[in-house]
Amino acid sequence: MAEEGGGEKKKKKKERWGIAHIYASFNNTIITITDLTGAETFARCSGGMVVDADREESSPYAAMKAARRAAEEAKEKGITAVHVKVRAPGGHGPKTPGPGAQAAIRALARAGLKIGRIEDVTPIPHDGTRRPGGKRGRRV
Repeated sequence: MAEEGGGEKKKKKKERWGIAHIYASFNNTIITITDLTGAETFARCSGGMVVDADREESSPYAAMKAARRAAEEAKEKGITAVHVKVRAPGGHGPKTPGPGAQAAIRALARAGLKIGRIEDVTPIPHDGTRRPGGKRGRRV
């Protein structure tokens, strides 16, 4: 009965939040982990840093390896949880994220980071500049 008084207290570790910016194009995947304001960068890694062949920079495998490396770096600096912002090239480029986006998010979770909100921040033009390709389009 004496133990009910709250003898052992569980120390709840304070979460430190960051933002994982994932830029996923069809040529590369870039993962940047910053603080909540986005001003200070804790870790940065890209698909091209972890694979040798240029054609594999955008692959899910390269994105997974890059995300794992970025997560380890961020965890060393005290980040325990991240909100995810996924971005495709956008503008007059493709508006769908490349193949590495989903793999990168899964790798961040598997590396032990808690995932908060996942948000799409692809820039959508409201009638911006003219699309490349000329009057008759890109002739293939």
